[in-house]
Amino acid sequence: MTLVVVVMGVSGSGKTTIAALLAGGLQWAFEDGDAFHPAANVEKMQRGAPLTDDDRGPWLQAIAAWIDATRRSGRHGVVACSALKRRYRDVLVGERRDVRLVYLKGDETLVAQRIAARHGHFMPAALLHSQFEALEEPGPDENPIVVSIDARPGEIVSRITAQLTGDEK
Repeated sequence: MTLVVVVMGVSGSGKTTIAALLAGGLQWAFEDGDAFHPAANVEKMQRGAPLTDDDRGPWLQAIAAWIDATRRSGRHGVVACSALKRRYRDVLVGERRDVRLVYLKGDETLVAQRIAARHGHFMPAALLHSQFEALEEPGPDENPIVVSIDARPGEIVSRITAQLTGDEK
């Protein structure tokens, strides 16, 4: 069965790093959800303004289109996307039984330290708290793989891969 994984979490949780490592290790296609943001969204975030649900609509639809194209092509894929709210995940996953969530879970203090250490990202640290306020952790009915971000990236990817492999048996 074709499988697409959505690696989700707040900004600074390691989505892009983990998703890229996961995709590389599995030899699956990879996309960074940030690349799907319209220029207006990037400019808004650079100004320190949080995005609205209206801002996110076209972005989520573009990611969902990539997911569907990947599935139609018969390939496996991994996409990094914050997917903070259930209604966003409903757009990305919905009734697609071959799309799986991986939630990178961490506390605000640890994530803030990581954001402070990175350079060149359009998401300013000032918006982190708003992400935690908006976050609706995935529930059991969403069948997420939940992984703590307090380990090294390689260990996190190993945990995810083990759970994906176990699911595919």
